[in-house]
Amino acid sequence: MLIELSLDFLRAEMERVKAHPASFPIFERKSRIILLKIYGVSAPGANVLKQEMLSLGGDAVVHKNAVDCKVSESDVILLGTRKHYEALVKKMEAADYFGLTRVRKELKDFLERRKAEYIDSPWGRRISFERTLVMGIINVTPDSFYTGSRKQDLKEILEAASHMVECGADIIDVGGLSTRPGSEPVAEEEELARVVPAVKAIRESFPRIPISVDTYRAEVARKALQAGADIINDISGLMFDENLVRVAAEFRAPLVLMHIKGTPKDMQKDPHYDDVVREIAEYFLERMEFAEAAGVDPAKIILDPGIGFGKQYRHNLEILARLEEFKSLKKPLLIGASRKTFIGKALGDAPPEERLEGTLAVTALCVMKGVDIVRVHDVKENRRVIDVLEAVKCQGRS
Repeated sequence: MLIELSLDFLRAEMERVKAHPASFPIFERKSRIILLKIYGVSAPGANVLKQEMLSLGGDAVVHKNAVDCKVSESDVILLGTRKHYEALVKKMEAADYFGLTRVRKELKDFLERRKAEYIDSPWGRRISFERTLVMGIINVTPDSFYTGSRKQDLKEILEAASHMVECGADIIDVGGLSTRPGSEPVAEEEELARVVPAVKAIRESFPRIPISVDTYRAEVARKALQAGADIINDISGLMFDENLVRVAAEFRAPLVLMHIKGTPKDMQKDPHYDDVVREIAEYFLERMEFAEAAGVDPAKIILDPGIGFGKQYRHNLEILARLEEFKSLKKPLLIGASRKTFIGKALGDAPPEERLEGTLAVTALCVMKGVDIVRVHDVKENRRVIDVLEAVKCQGRS
């Protein structure tokens, strides 16, 4: 009998074979083909990479005219295992020509970087990424796109928070400014009046639950952190308020950097991308560099590709289909897709109130692809989906 094994169960199967435990990491390094794309390599450099990978037992995809240098440069797709790439980095140590120094540095950085296993808030509350976390949404607004998330007074807010905690929320996200497509911002004073009392009330009633504040304004973030919030969740990726990065650095607060094209008011007016994954990844790299230069702790950055924020239907689907590519940036990944328009479209134009099952399907996909946080309206249902799938995933780690 011959069967193809699941990579998730390789270690368990090696134990059944009774291989020596010291050999497990060696075989695991050889077991999985990792596809890496490097952009803008000179044609001679692309040819060198292909030949070196072939000599190591791997391969590389290059432009059809790179071999005779009829093009000046080529993107390169490398096909190899971790073992191949470690050997390639070593062979390229003296390759300071054809732009290969940059390639070696990027490849070495990819191999050495590790995603944070946990992040601590300014107040010592720990957010651990051992499994997919549930971030429950409380909108202290009268106009968020899903009416079920709107909570106006403190009694409603505390009831919603209590229900979320009971149902297994890991984080509660409080927002006082609707960012639905076409929305206009409210005054900062109004946002403060909505958010700060809500954060204080939740913190007093639930001292252990991490609280995220969904804002792009520096003063709102500052006052919310002082009231007991733990995380800044910025839909603008530090683009809308230049002072917000200083607040994040000063408090050493975990920071969610989200991708957006345009503003909430105009973001859905025919957004265009030549390569949506590449453009979002480049945005993340630039925004992370900006944040780190201003003093933000790089180990506390979380990335959100911004489902529905300046994306057409097909863009949202492609982002979800290619989540692994964002994970290659080695930062915790947050996905906020709950009850959004693209789910309604996939379900035949279902309204927000009828998008729960579609949301759960996206959550299941995120769990299986190793997303770290899902931001959702319906904590109980999403928690149950996650718990079942995490139990299945644990079988490969036992």
